[in-house]
Parts: sequence; structure tokens; C-alpha cells
Amino acid sequence: MKTRLFTPGPTPVPEETLLELAKPVGYHRSAEAKAILAEVTEDLKYVFQTVHPVVTLTSSGTGGMDAAVSSTLAAGEKAILLTAGRWGERWKSALKAFGVNTVVVEVPYGQAVSPEQLQIALKEHPDAKAVFATLSETSTGVGHDIEAFGKLVAATPALLIVDGISGLGAMECRCDAWGVDIMVSGSQKALMLPPGLAYVSVSPKAKAVIDATIPRGFYFDLRRSLAKVAESDTPFTPANTLIKAQRVSLKRIRAEGIEQLWARHAKVATACRAAVTAMGLKLYAARPNNGLTVIVVPTGIDGSATLKMLEKKHGFKFADGQDNLKGVIWRLSHMGYVDAFDVLGAIAALELVLAEQGFGKVGAGVAAFQQSYAGK
Repeated sequence: MKTRLFTPGPTPVPEETLLELAKPVGYHRSAEAKAILAEVTEDLKYVFQTVHPVVTLTSSGTGGMDAAVSSTLAAGEKAILLTAGRWGERWKSALKAFGVNTVVVEVPYGQAVSPEQLQIALKEHPDAKAVFATLSETSTGVGHDIEAFGKLVAATPALLIVDGISGLGAMECRCDAWGVDIMVSGSQKALMLPPGLAYVSVSPKAKAVIDATIPRGFYFDLRRSLAKVAESDTPFTPANTLIKAQRVSLKRIRAEGIEQLWARHAKVATACRAAVTAMGLKLYAARPNNGLTVIVVPTGIDGSATLKMLEKKHGFKFADGQDNLKGVIWRLSHMGYVDAFDVLGAIAALELVLAEQGFGKVGAGVAAFQQSYAGK
């Protein structure tokens, strides 16, 4: 039986990218390696929609988050945190670890922080040095209005620092035009690579703050990375095999075009939400993003057991809820190397396992997906 991965990270990787990973390992300080990194950096700028530096770190996305905090804020300085789920809470943990005075603007799981809430926080805390936000909150399926956040923060001395780990490449995001000062992303989501690389874009406003801040890390000191990226190099040994493979996936994105990529994800997400509703299920996120669909487990159904059945019988791997949402929601990813017919199969498999448990009618979700996708 074929295994089909629909978790919001890691996500499926294109075959040509996997083949690149099978090639012999080269020397990471060679002229060839530097040329590859330079090419990857330029393509990352395209995905980030920035003309400013994007540094590559050998770490998970959390390493990029660590770098963003430790390179811009001293202990005791103030930051505003916008949190709507587990990944907003990841920012909170990082800020706490570095002794940042954090003003938390929090909404219940499934909701999104509004621009109005940020506006109030900025007015009440004009001394905030940074605002931390999340593009795609994959624990709940919520997407935030980063463009609106950017307009508000740009009018202040504060930096806008965004976790785009699971959103960049699946949702529209324009770092320069929207006023994002630092954007963190990771390789294993919509960028179609195994885990192991983090990416951090840095605006001139952010660089000025970084240069004026005494760094509180060594490996994750963004000053070191920015100095080296100008030379198409890294301060420490990089995962050069992953960088070579990332080049392949980024060329796929370039070939499709970023606008078309965003539109494709939006079209599939809309069809998936239509299918879920037609199946008699409810969506969890009040402001859904286009990287994944989060479904409320219906009353009388064992959420975790259903996911095990889905994988064992049909080979489809969805993600369960996390922490107190375990067994309460299902998370169906459709970012990266996933097309409409992959998601259609996932909907069909979910209908089958639910029908076995006496819930719903087989075919309703599949039909709704096709009708939405066809523009009917």
C-alpha cells in the first residue's frame, strides 16, 4: 500500500529533489558550493518577495526563531507577542528564555489576532522594540493578516518579526511590500525539502537593530550569518546536501511562478473546505489559511482512532491535534508538492473511514471538491 503524507510538516518532496540528495557529498567551502548557495539565496529572495538578505541556517525553523529573538532584543527590553495557538506560544517560550519583557495579545484557539488588537497594543506600549506574529498557525489552521500588521508596525520604531515556517510558499506573503522586517521559514513545509534548514530574511531596519544589539547567542548570531551571506558562504558547516536539493525545489517554484503558486494553493484550499462542509463536518479556524484545512472531529467519533484507521486501511497520514486538541481536530495539509488530485484522494479516504463508523454519505465531499475546483 502506498503511503501518502498529508501532515503540515514534513510534507512530500518532489522526486527530482530526492534524487539530488542521493548524489555524493561535496566540500562545503568549494567555489561550486558557494555558487549553489548564491543561487539558492536569490531564489529564496523571490519566494520571500524581498530584495534584502536571506540567510540559511542549518537547523529546524525554531533555530531561525531563536536567532530572530537573540539577535534583536536584550534582556528586559519589551516586545509585543500576537499569539493564536501553539506556534505563537513557541515565540513566547523563546522570548521568555532570553528574558524579554513580553506583552502578550492572545486569542482563543481557532481565532485570529485582529489588526485592531495590535493597534491598541502599540498605542499602549510605544516602547516595544518588536512585534512577533505568526503567518500560518498550523496548530489551528488560522492565517493572520500580516499585511495589515505590517502597516501598523511600519509607523513605529518596532520591528515586525514573523514566523512564516508553515505559511511561506503556500500563502501570499510579500515581505518588503508588507513591511516584514524579519521573516523566518523552514525547509520542510511548502518549500518541499526534508527538515534541516531554516531561512531568515532581514530588512535594513532589522539589520540596523541587529548591528546595535549585543548578540546573546553564538551559532545563531545573525551578524555572523549576514556577514557571510554577502560572500555566498556560511559561518559554520552547513547542510550542503540539503542546500543543493533545495535549489531543485526552488527551481520548481520559479517555473510555476509565485503568483500562480499562491493561486493554486488558494484554489485547492477552497475546494477542500467546500468538501469538508459538504461532508457535514465543521472547520476549526475562523480565518482559515491556504496551507492546511483543520477539521473538527464530529461528536461520537474517536478522532485519534479514526486517523489510525485512515493510515492503516488507506495509507493516508493526517495530523492529529496537539496537546489539548488531540482527538478534537484533524489537520489535513495541502501545501508544497501536493496537487488537487492528491487532496481529492484524501477526502475520499476520509469519507470511507467515517462511513464505516456510521457518519456521513460517501461521495458528498468528493463531489463538492470537484465542483468547487471546477468553478461550479
